[in-house]
Amino acid sequence: MWASMTSLAPVARARAVLAGRGRVPRGSRLRPPAALALVGAGSCLLARSFVGGSLGVSTGTGRVDQVARAFFGGPPSGRDTPIPEAPAADAKHFLTGNPLNPPWPARMEEAMFGMGCFWCSENLYMAKEGVYSSQVGYTGGESINPSYQDVCTGMSGHNEVVRIVYDPKVITYGDLLKVFWERHDPTTMNQQGGDRGTQYRSGIYYYSDAQKQLAEATRDKYQAELETTKAADGRKISTEIVPAPTFFYAEGYHQQYDAKPGSRRYCGLSPTGAKLPA
Repeated sequence: MWASMTSLAPVARARAVLAGRGRVPRGSRLRPPAALALVGAGSCLLARSFVGGSLGVSTGTGRVDQVARAFFGGPPSGRDTPIPEAPAADAKHFLTGNPLNPPWPARMEEAMFGMGCFWCSENLYMAKEGVYSSQVGYTGGESINPSYQDVCTGMSGHNEVVRIVYDPKVITYGDLLKVFWERHDPTTMNQQGGDRGTQYRSGIYYYSDAQKQLAEATRDKYQAELETTKAADGRKISTEIVPAPTFFYAEGYHQQYDAKPGSRRYCGLSPTGAKLPA
């Protein structure tokens, strides 16, 4: 069956394989490696079905980690060189045509956010005026150069993130933060909608003291708005605000995924509906 499907596009092939096994629930997210990993451990889908939940999220009993370690043989160790599927050095942004790799033009600045599925978060920013380039990747974990399969074990500690390269004279960091707070739920720990795991945690990874100060100030404003509007049912913001760790590129097929022909329409983000006060 597998050999007869190698001419199909990755997502189509993945859907066909999973459909044949009765594993494609309507409305759920599916990425190309999920099907590939059905014949080799490592996919988020397989991992979740195996343990009955998301890997690496503590239940207080240690059962999740015990089962995950037994199945995957321990946490991923990473690798000394970038993953082979990472964008090439000369790769271009699918929408802007600008480079996916630095160096950037001198006037550009960087921002990095974790807000759930990185397909969805990149889609919020990549076409905005003033955005020079955007990339999705992994950050904040215990190993270097992780793969998607590594992150999906839930034991690598990485977060799915979008890195935005922008012209602050056209779009400000405050503009980017407004999108961040309003377009996902920063109160659900390690979860956005149906996507669950530490790789879906809410995070702001700052590159300067100015970014840190604005991130914290807007967090406090948004928390107050949530309490006033009761939009989060009393939950507190769980967003981590920390210095930007090393950014590791995700596989090429994840880059600007939602802009590419044949991409699967998906958004796992679950905004609260509250607006960030001016």
